[in-house]
Amino acid sequence: MSSPDKADLADTSLRAALLILSLVTGIVDAVSVLGFGVFTANMTGNVVFLGFAVAGASGFSIARSATSLGAFLIGALIGGRLGSAQAGVRRSWLTTVAVCEAALLFFAAVASLAFDGGSVKPAYSLYGVIIFMAIAMGLRNATVRQLAVPDLTTTVLTLTLTGIAADSSLAGGKNPRIWRRVGSVAAMFVGAVVGTLLLRYGMALPLALSGVCVLVVTFIYVSQLPSSRNEEK
Repeated sequence: MSSPDKADLADTSLRAALLILSLVTGIVDAVSVLGFGVFTANMTGNVVFLGFAVAGASGFSIARSATSLGAFLIGALIGGRLGSAQAGVRRSWLTTVAVCEAALLFFAAVASLAFDGGSVKPAYSLYGVIIFMAIAMGLRNATVRQLAVPDLTTTVLTLTLTGIAADSSLAGGKNPRIWRRVGSVAAMFVGAVVGTLLLRYGMALPLALSGVCVLVVTFIYVSQLPSSRNEEK
């Protein structure tokens, strides 16, 4: 059994890691939405974009949105399988997921080097970036879902914002986890700003930075965890 102090440190480290991953989501969606008009992390927005495209709205692509959605589901499937296969061994499970997500983001960064945002060509580079990014985000979402930390989903803020208002003292609530909720919103906002600014230098830089962030914050967190199976149960 781990000591209470070490357990508290691990919990704090996990919350901090999820906040940084929320920031990464802002960067990733800035790249995908501003770069080629689809979401790769926020599938609610992507489904809406797909609906716009099906209805014939200009500026939206059925192929891109459908590709992103399909790749995201593949990533979520992989994430679910990894979580089931390594249940009870959090350290190796999260390390594996982080390496896979970061590798996918690095692959997306490399694929983006051949992509011309002005002409939106070549098509293979465009769809390669979408697929790598969406698989990475699907993998992440499946993993965070299994971690089940309240108000820290890292990719969706609708319920978080609802909680800020609906559970506030103005609504007769007690403001539970208010700073966690506000932090999650702020992190994604900052990520979107950073991603937009970095896009001035191309897609590769923000995508590579996102991969590095995923690795660093995950390794910091797992370093706080015990290494044996018996200790992690």
